[in-house]
Amino acid sequence: MNKNDLFDAVDKQKNDLLRMGDYICDNPEIGLKEYKASALLSEYLRQNGYETQLGIGGLDTAFRAEWKNGDGGPSIGLLCEYDALEGIGHGCGHHLQGPAIVGAAIALKNNLPRSMPCRIVVYGTPAEETEGGKIIMLENGCFKDIDLAMMTHASSGATGVDLRTMALSTFSVEYKGQSSHAAIRPECGRSALDALILAFNAIEFMREHVADDVRMHYAITDGGMPPNAVPAHAAAQIIVRSYDRVMLENVIERLMKILDGAALMTETTYTVKRARDIDNSIPVPELNALLMNNAELVNAPKIAPPREKTGSTDFGNVCYCTPGACIRVASDGDHPAPSHSKEAAAQGKSEESHAAIIYASKILAATAYDIVSSPENLDAIRKSFNSMKEKH
Repeated sequence: MNKNDLFDAVDKQKNDLLRMGDYICDNPEIGLKEYKASALLSEYLRQNGYETQLGIGGLDTAFRAEWKNGDGGPSIGLLCEYDALEGIGHGCGHHLQGPAIVGAAIALKNNLPRSMPCRIVVYGTPAEETEGGKIIMLENGCFKDIDLAMMTHASSGATGVDLRTMALSTFSVEYKGQSSHAAIRPECGRSALDALILAFNAIEFMREHVADDVRMHYAITDGGMPPNAVPAHAAAQIIVRSYDRVMLENVIERLMKILDGAALMTETTYTVKRARDIDNSIPVPELNALLMNNAELVNAPKIAPPREKTGSTDFGNVCYCTPGACIRVASDGDHPAPSHSKEAAAQGKSEESHAAIIYASKILAATAYDIVSSPENLDAIRKSFNSMKEKH
């Protein structure tokens, strides 16, 4: 066999893949509620010879599907998301991922000869936009059965790969003080809002003394009311990011000192809760190169150099533990809509979005073939991943 056999196998599924993409687009489901999408994708895999299991990793709408080709060989992980944005729909293009992934998985099953032993493992991963579903799945033992992980994602710009994603930590902070009449007995009050504002000011001062890639964001979730009473309660969310988890932990230590200091200055107390952390991905140039070579081979649209920087994703947690990469495929025309917008969701069934499913499916199938057919590729990927992880 050769790659053209894989491409033909994807093309034969085209009507099914586009139908699934349109159905998921027309039936948007928010994180942890993707019952229709997960059932649709896992059932298609089952009908085409994959052993499937729903409700894995502690999540009802997560699934795992596996096809084993002989004994031994690499275990290739293909991951897909399918959650929508609340109030918007599929404004991030997640409805394109599942069809592209299952198309590649089935093309590989129907064409890889027995002389190329391997396992193809498809993971359906819910709630990327909200709960960080892959992090929960990792905590519950998923992804340990794969040698590498690949994904695809829609792109409102060019077809390419990301060199790095950002580690992210989120904190919910609550200050408690003493309420009092703000005009008659202000000396009896201890303002929780003052503490929060002092903390924010200190974060602003800290911006001058952190590495260039550190990002810090905050928002007040409870500012205390009414204005003529000293607020006894105030709350906020604080997010910090960096492309290096080790560096970020140092910033977090300093952030905790800021919260302590604000409480001391205002004679208030506080509590802080840390949400699940998103890790930075470990870049694997060798895997990125295979994906881009195959993107060029299928003439994917708007091919561009790797993006030096991008945001945060729970796929980063997978790629911090296992070699991984995501191919972003241009899915818009000459008038791109901004991601996470209703305008982007309205373009979800466009000709360009349909084409992105087929391009992505072929790229992933061909890249998996490169790894299965040439063991030296996986050796190089592992070596690079281990070396890069020491630096990040």
